[in-house]
Amino acid sequence: MPRSRPTRVVARGALVALLLSAATACGDAGGLQGAGPTETAVSPDKLWPQLTPASSPAYVIGEVNREVVKGVTVPGGDILDVDPLDVVRKEMAESPQTYQGDDATYGRTGRLMAECGKGAGRGRCPVLQPYYRDLTGDGRPELTLGFRLMPGNTTAVRVYTVDKRRLVQLMEWDDAISAVELAGRSVIIRSPSEVAGYEYRLQWTWDADQKAMLLTHDEMLRTGSHKKTPRPSPSRSSSPSGASPSASTP
Repeated sequence: MPRSRPTRVVARGALVALLLSAATACGDAGGLQGAGPTETAVSPDKLWPQLTPASSPAYVIGEVNREVVKGVTVPGGDILDVDPLDVVRKEMAESPQTYQGDDATYGRTGRLMAECGKGAGRGRCPVLQPYYRDLTGDGRPELTLGFRLMPGNTTAVRVYTVDKRRLVQLMEWDDAISAVELAGRSVIIRSPSEVAGYEYRLQWTWDADQKAMLLTHDEMLRTGSHKKTPRPSPSRSSSPSGASPSASTP
């Protein structure tokens, strides 16, 4: 049976007293010493208990991002057979106003795609080196893809899998990026904050029920640095730099 808070406080006090007695009996030869009185635990205050709990969200943000990439098939069912450059070109073709023409938001990215003849991650090609890691737990790798959005210091991050020989996008995010990591079933993105000494840490984790990568953590953490770095307005889609993910390619 769980002990109540007063019982735990008394038990903790008795333990401290016992340790102090043992330290006194053994002299001062490196024995344990008391750290002072223990602060009394304070339970959180629940505000506005009269409010009726909400049963549905006020806004539709689109947390679940799962979309079949039209026009890209995977006949053998192996994502390693998919050309990352074809995937990026397909996304750009879906938004010509963003990537094509002098007035396009990321027109330079669109123009530099012509420099990708030697493959992703080479020369001036805006598509970064692709990474492959099993993020869904099915024993097959997923594709984590990134490409620079220029002009500017924004990077697009995407995660794809194969389902029934179709390429499916599981996650997308555009932002200024400090680092990207793959850990277990998660993609972790760190971004600079406009607040000196802090950074943003966002984590997407595979959810088997939703069959998508969900944004499970959105934190602002102290970094120890006090240099202020401007942060552009991120593309808060339903689901970023040349930072090298801590993952390995096959």
